[in-house]
Amino acid sequence: MTIFVTGAAGFIGSHLTERLLTAGHSVVALDNLDGQYSPADKRLNIEPFWSNTRFHFVEGDIRDQSLVADLLRRYRCQVVVHLAARTGVRASVYEPAVCLDVNVSGTLSVLEAMRSAQVSRLVMASSSSVYGNSPHLPFREDDAVAQPLSPYAMSKRSAELLAHTYHHLYGFDVACLRFFTVYGPRQRPEMAITRFTRQLLDGEPITLYGSGNTARNYTHVHDTVSGIVQAIQYIKGFNIVNIAGPSSTSLHELVQLLERATGLPARIDWQPEQPGDVYCTQADLRRAADQLHYKPSILLKDGLRDFVAWYQQIHGTVMV
Repeated sequence: MTIFVTGAAGFIGSHLTERLLTAGHSVVALDNLDGQYSPADKRLNIEPFWSNTRFHFVEGDIRDQSLVADLLRRYRCQVVVHLAARTGVRASVYEPAVCLDVNVSGTLSVLEAMRSAQVSRLVMASSSSVYGNSPHLPFREDDAVAQPLSPYAMSKRSAELLAHTYHHLYGFDVACLRFFTVYGPRQRPEMAITRFTRQLLDGEPITLYGSGNTARNYTHVHDTVSGIVQAIQYIKGFNIVNIAGPSSTSLHELVQLLERATGLPARIDWQPEQPGDVYCTQADLRRAADQLHYKPSILLKDGLRDFVAWYQQIHGTVMV
């Protein structure tokens, strides 16, 4: 199978590309290598794939509709996995126009390119951010999601609605996967687990916002990629599906787990709560199990231990 992956040089995209190539698929990888974080890091993410004849990389932007349509036709792609996005809740508060342009207009560009090239199977990254501060835990896919707390959350919900429109009008088979705080090797540098690990190993205080009691359903990238691969296999009709880790963990507990993984004590720099952040995320995974046969396999304590080992190997740090 030939699979078109947007955002293929990023954190999740590079892991997905690796899994697909290992499974014998061909991957047409599109990424604009933007400067939201180091383009050099993104190039390193895909460096191991260059020798694989089934890997085809194109540096380009999802908003270039003619380019996307041409690639879909030229390589006879059968499925699109749309991961490219302007990421980050806090970043979206300060740069909402960029967030909406990439995440909404960019998604529309991908959908129109698919229509033009007659490719009708789409797996798309959404986010747990769409749930906002829902009072209902765990979050279910049929919960009301009409009160986003950030431009990023709104952009992801808008992308879901666009995808549904193309399912309705043109018969697209679509799986919108709501990812819950993905972590693991190659994680973006501004995300909490990478930042906390760096601060611990460098002897710096860890910055925590609010009370430290906010909680997240952390998901190892291995499990996230398994959810995407399952969606590629079982995609039919239009579905929204949570993809998450086994349980939720508070910020306090996360820091304690990282202390154990590094063997180092943490000093905390308390800061006010940040705008746009949700208080708690927790996923109901029954639909994922029923429709995609998805079950997360990596506990947070084990994933953090492996992440710290990877981080030390990449950055040359040594625990004392």
